[in-house]
Amino acid sequence: MPIRIVMVAALAAFFPASRSFAAADEQRPPNIVFIMADDLGVETLGCYGGTSYKTPRIDALSRDGMRFNHTYSMAVCHPTRMCLMTGRYPFRFKSGWGKFPKAEEGHTFAHVLKRAGYATAVAGKWQLVLMKKDLMQPRRMGFDDWAVFGWHEGPRYWDPMIYHNGKVMTDTKGKYGPDVYVDVLIDFMKRHRDKPFFAYFPMALVHDVTDDLKAPVPYGPGMDRYESYGEMVEQMDRVVGRVIDAVDDLKLSANTLIIFTADNGTAQKSYIRHVNGKLKREAVSSRMGDKVIPGGKGLLVDRGTHVPMIARWTGRIKKGQTADDLVDFSDFLPTFAALAGADLPKDVKLDGVSFARRLTDNQPSPRRWAFAEHRGNAFVRTHQWKLYHNGKLFNVKTDKEEKKPVDPNSLRGSDQAEHAMLQRAMSELKFK
Repeated sequence: MPIRIVMVAALAAFFPASRSFAAADEQRPPNIVFIMADDLGVETLGCYGGTSYKTPRIDALSRDGMRFNHTYSMAVCHPTRMCLMTGRYPFRFKSGWGKFPKAEEGHTFAHVLKRAGYATAVAGKWQLVLMKKDLMQPRRMGFDDWAVFGWHEGPRYWDPMIYHNGKVMTDTKGKYGPDVYVDVLIDFMKRHRDKPFFAYFPMALVHDVTDDLKAPVPYGPGMDRYESYGEMVEQMDRVVGRVIDAVDDLKLSANTLIIFTADNGTAQKSYIRHVNGKLKREAVSSRMGDKVIPGGKGLLVDRGTHVPMIARWTGRIKKGQTADDLVDFSDFLPTFAALAGADLPKDVKLDGVSFARRLTDNQPSPRRWAFAEHRGNAFVRTHQWKLYHNGKLFNVKTDKEEKKPVDPNSLRGSDQAEHAMLQRAMSELKFK
């Protein structure tokens, strides 16, 4: 049987109610461009009601596609990345900070797509290992091309230290890291425009500048300070715009799904300048209208785990849509597999639930609750109710800061049933 016929049959099995891909894209599954900002809560973006910063390119992406209102990450970056790449919750690995279990390296979303015929690339923040100690880990994890900065090994912004396919780049003097990462991804998309590709962009922005290096990292040409959080948000928006423009300029928009999200909520503090030889930190707060939202990274309240997600697929996703589906970071791997007509990893039980049908046919995700964890604590939640592993229950519609636990015995009707469903979910997870 010809390969194209097999691929179409596989896609039909995943999308029984959707039209064939063949009419628009010659029987090809979509390219996937996955952009993940670093430390960005929903309150920072204009399309989510943020009023502190200018984000015209991301706002336009939202107008041209679908905005998800209930996407939840882990509270900090490393666990989010583990969950994202494997479709499994971090507590299942029992691995320490900065480690990625070798047994899971063949089960990443890059491998899933690679086995389905995709070219794969990653550029930006890796943070799964010290790169100098394991130069080829990205390849083992399914990436054909990679240009990443390691884990606090050198500058990520001006004069960046970047490992490109196992070697340190030698031509980054005077260059701005976020633009270098985009340059690599644009070149990758150009080279692979005639076959399905997966371009993963875990951004450096808008994470503050690390202060754990032996010498201060460069401020940037003509600067006596680092960018403020707001300036970095605007740089992020510009860089995201470059990726969008590249997809459009290559005339790939009709067959390319662009997803934008973030790895956790906004930082609570950000470095801005040296004072007496040390970096000074300032508190980060953003506005949604008249409401001030402090950064919540590292917290399991909404400020730490409620992140943006926007999807654009020109001609496939109707413009200006919103979705209230619950999504957590275990869902991306099965979603990408469904879109690609790919097999899921064998002998691995995934936590993720595919939301592909929301993207292709505007049908809701079957997920009934979302999960997040941080430092031995965890919750499962719906739109209204949030249950922690210790039994504490909050009505997060009326109490976003979780100041007043609710007595489960006071619940009635649908609220009581929802609490019982969350109890079953937490019990089945066996978090503790």
